[in-house]
Amino acid sequence: VQAKLGMTGGAAFDINAVCSGFVYALSVADSMIKSRLCRTALVIGAETFSRILDWSDRGTCVLFGDGAGAVVLQAGDTPDALVGTRADRGVLASALHSDGRLHDLLYVDGGPSSTGTTGLLRMQGREVFRHAVVNLSGVAAEVLGAAGVEVEALDWVVPHQANERIIDNVGRRLGLDPQRVVVTVDRHANTSAASIPLALDTAVTDGRIQPGHLVLFEAMGGGLTWGANLVRW
Repeated sequence: VQAKLGMTGGAAFDINAVCSGFVYALSVADSMIKSRLCRTALVIGAETFSRILDWSDRGTCVLFGDGAGAVVLQAGDTPDALVGTRADRGVLASALHSDGRLHDLLYVDGGPSSTGTTGLLRMQGREVFRHAVVNLSGVAAEVLGAAGVEVEALDWVVPHQANERIIDNVGRRLGLDPQRVVVTVDRHANTSAASIPLALDTAVTDGRIQPGHLVLFEAMGGGLTWGANLVRW
């Protein structure tokens, strides 16, 4: 990607946090800009889940898809914009978590370091659902609290598109208006790290998300990993 864009300076690197990858990468890029390590960052979420699906396992193969999406972050022109303030557009707050004890709930049973094979996706669906609802509602409340924002102030929530039941249950826990939640899982399936930027693009393109809107991103994935970003668009 770096070569095709003609980038000759800066750095290009991967961040692997599966379905949480986009919120992790967005947090890293935001931190790099605020610490003045860079001024502009391209954050790409991309997945090719078709390569690691067990097509005989109907509990997983019908749920996931391939996709990619991206956002560009850039430092503002004022000193306050560089360090970030609540009034500015950009990332207002982020929170990241992981718990390796829960690895066996959602993982790939292979890889060069273990079996020398690509491996296939394995998931304990009911347990993943339970942890997703608790963890996503918790991390959403965490970033809202860090920014001093009430849930009623949110214009939009763009969640990881795991499945609609998780999205609905998290919304009920937080007291969200369902009309303010962007849902594209019916169109894109679960595209892991690509799901938030794909859903974001849909809502920006159709005019729902406008400049100045307060938007929450949240995701949970294998590992387990989870996180959230609060953004002023």
